Amino acid sequence: MLEDVSARFRLSEQTVLGDDAPEEFDAYDVAANFLLPWDYYSDGGWGIGSEVMFSVGLLRGAGETALVVSAVPEITFGSEDGRFQLDLGAGFALFSRHQFGVQDFGGPFQFALTAGLRIPIYKQWGLGYRFQHYSDAGVNGPDTTGADLHMLEVVYRF
Repeated sequence: MLEDVSARFRLSEQTVLGDDAPEEFDAYDVAANFLLPWDYYSDGGWGIGSEVMFSVGLLRGAGETALVVSAVPEITFGSEDGRFQLDLGAGFALFSRHQFGVQDFGGPFQFALTAGLRIPIYKQWGLGYRFQHYSDAGVNGPDTTGADLHMLEVVYRF
């Protein structure tokens, strides 16, 4: 079941899990979260759930642009209605290009790690912060570099 959709854009960051990245990136995407059947919520309405996030968007760096498509299963913590939510996930992304100036992601297949926090602002609308990390995890050799993105989300819940 579709839980929400969001539009996201990069706020800042030019490090890759603590190291400096050779290029700076902008990112823009849309995402949709679908509920998975595994959850546990207390009578008070707080607990743990599961969902999968699909996204499609653009990654821009060094004058180059890539289409990025991702699928990330997530564990969620928060209210059963999903209005207040912290999530953690690990999945994969496909890039239409992997070379941006001097920075090489290593290949089109990337692992995607994410952590997000969402809060309600008005009726079904919410705001969120998301940390997104892309990396080939060394699969294509030791000379590849991923990217870390700090993103703002505007969320619409169904």
